Amino acid sequence: MDRIAPYGGKQQGISLVGLIFVLAILGFVGVLGLKVVPTYIEYRAISNGIKQAKAAGTTVRAIQNAFDQNASVTYIDSISGKDLIIGAENGEVEVSFAYEKRIPLMGPASLVLNYTGTTAKGVPAVKPAE
Repeated sequence: MDRIAPYGGKQQGISLVGLIFVLAILGFVGVLGLKVVPTYIEYRAISNGIKQAKAAGTTVRAIQNAFDQNASVTYIDSISGKDLIIGAENGEVEVSFAYEKRIPLMGPASLVLNYTGTTAKGVPAVKPAE
């Protein structure tokens, strides 16, 4: 027999166990977001930094120094000027980067994010394996 709620409608809603389950999932997604967003902000700062470094220098060393100066101001610590991939494409200097950010979750589990970017209008260069 259906339970009748006040005012003649059927009872609807979520059980306490269902509410706890939904809150646990939302909490996990929230914590994950709090860990991922700063890495994305740093990625955007690096992307802007290589554009500014490209505009500031014409030699490899000048571009690296310009990037390092920008990195110290914008709190970039994932890569430095020596990690940049600098080359010429169609007679124009292009600056690229590729790096990996590892975010520990719990125990041995980690989230690995691969970030790449370039000032070229094509596919970002990938750093050769060392």
